[in-house]
Amino acid sequence: MDAGHLLGPNGPLARGIASYEHRPGQIRMARAVQDVLQHDGVLLLEAGTGTGKTWAYLIPAALSGRRVLVSTGTRALQDQIMGKDLPALKSHLGIDINAACVKGLSNYLCRRRFQELSRSADATQPRFARSLPALRNWIESTQSGDRADLASIAEEDPIWSRVVSGSDTRIGSRCDFYDDCFVTRVRRRADDAQLVIVNHHLFFADLALRDTGFASVLPDYDAVIFDEAHQIEDTATLFFGSRVSTAMLDKLVRDARAALRGERGEKKQATRLFDAVLQRSSNFFSALPGSANGGRVPLPPEAIPEGALFALDNALAELAASFRNVRPPRENALQIARRADQLRDALGSLEAPGQVSWAQATGRSPAVGSSPIDVGPLLRERLHERVPCVVFTSATLTTGGDFRFVKHRLGIDREVSEELVESPFRYEEQAALYAPQHLPDPRASDFPDAAVKEILELIQMSEGGAFVLSTSLRMMRILAKRVGEQLDYEWFVQGDAPKQTLLDRFRDQGNAVLFATASFWEGVDVPGSALRLVIIDKLPFDVPSDPVIAARCERLDEAGESSFMRYLVPAAALSLKQGFGRLIRTRRDRGVVAILDSRIRRKGYGKVFLRSLPPARVCDNLDEIRELLISASQHPNMSSVSAS
Repeated sequence: MDAGHLLGPNGPLARGIASYEHRPGQIRMARAVQDVLQHDGVLLLEAGTGTGKTWAYLIPAALSGRRVLVSTGTRALQDQIMGKDLPALKSHLGIDINAACVKGLSNYLCRRRFQELSRSADATQPRFARSLPALRNWIESTQSGDRADLASIAEEDPIWSRVVSGSDTRIGSRCDFYDDCFVTRVRRRADDAQLVIVNHHLFFADLALRDTGFASVLPDYDAVIFDEAHQIEDTATLFFGSRVSTAMLDKLVRDARAALRGERGEKKQATRLFDAVLQRSSNFFSALPGSANGGRVPLPPEAIPEGALFALDNALAELAASFRNVRPPRENALQIARRADQLRDALGSLEAPGQVSWAQATGRSPAVGSSPIDVGPLLRERLHERVPCVVFTSATLTTGGDFRFVKHRLGIDREVSEELVESPFRYEEQAALYAPQHLPDPRASDFPDAAVKEILELIQMSEGGAFVLSTSLRMMRILAKRVGEQLDYEWFVQGDAPKQTLLDRFRDQGNAVLFATASFWEGVDVPGSALRLVIIDKLPFDVPSDPVIAARCERLDEAGESSFMRYLVPAAALSLKQGFGRLIRTRRDRGVVAILDSRIRRKGYGKVFLRSLPPARVCDNLDEIRELLISASQHPNMSSVSAS
């Protein structure tokens, strides 16, 4: 069956859905995905905003007969696929799609940990006692155990950290609750499914587990489709590295105490071991180098406090040995021993070859870790050489019109299929890029004053309906304070409320202003006139002092290449492309993206950014965009029917 026909003007979707829009780009994408699923290989596919890429890969995946993992950038997209997209396709195509959704372990309640908390003295503490009855009632009725299904307990409620599952808390088949375990149920559903919907964090956590000897979380699969694939390098970097934090050590000790609860003969010695781990953890982390702004700093071998490190390692070794020798042997005690050994391994990897070590000695949970300088070889070995069919798709995979940058970052060193599907939106008519040349360099001391003045003029023209996106929390706060106090419109600041709450309020107002940072640069969808102006303070270059970024740049420079042009510029161009993508979400949307960084027009590398963005007309004075902003503010706040 041809996936393109199903999406076409004479297909069942067009016949069954009122106001259905068939899209040539969506059909082209579906056929490219279907071809690679039939013949194997790697497909890089950039699908512009509005293509309808979700259906374009779900239909070929369902038709393939193969077990396909679909890995998304967010849990929200997982929920959309399972709750909206797949039911619609089943209904209108008349085909049975056997699908299961698997989220990260921390999304599911652990019955064993809930019982341990319920029986502990902590259960009487007000912060836990107020939520325990609701949680207990929910456990008796829920089939999923997914915390997202319990709206009466907030996501930030402290009880969740004590009762959710995790790779470090799973006991396995010897657990008393194994058969009724929510994670076990999910895994069994996934074993029987043809399509398994996961997210990037879970996928790479599983991929990293497969080489450690521990049981994998996900079933084996024939193909994987990565949606929002521009996130892959960052996610792989996280899971192919290692990390130890004070929070992880505190949790180990807390769970170890719970494992020995009721074992009176062992409590005295255990208390000494627990106190030793906590004290030596404090000594180690307090001896680490710190950063004035709380960020990560390099941790070269000479900066590692070896005495404190060895003392902490010895305390963890003693704890592991003690729990391994608990008699009679108990699985929860053996699990504590394994976790202590894993933390020792992570500490021991601080000087691993091919990795850069770092410290983050301030904040709520100081941490140390090591991250791969280049994830390309790891992806080549663990993904490309083992999975016969891999699809990478996103609205932002090319820089300057080609895939060279992302191919290198993803470890693709052979011929692959490449498709660039243009957005169906008419950017030349729907949008303008305002890139003024008169503003000072964003690194100059007078930039904030100039930016405030420019932002106020732009918002006055648009009559609100604006995102003001900054590349740092510091600049976001400066702009929010200085601009916000002069606005006649409702304004919000990232962090004042949960992200979804802020977005809902922004949409409802219709003329509000939202000040935010990187977390609002992607995965945010505000169709209609509620968002008609996106202001970006400066080009989103990575922080060059970050240890991982610095190590990557150094490696390129040592190889005789320009790290700035080969790495920093294309990475920033992809990020800017995501920010631009917030504006036009439907065929009816109109508006302006304003980039206040004059380097995009003054510097030679600015051409890379401009070539990477959608083909909106470029303007450099306010008069050129005034009419578009005024018309956008008067446009009805509505969106067209989307074909996913």
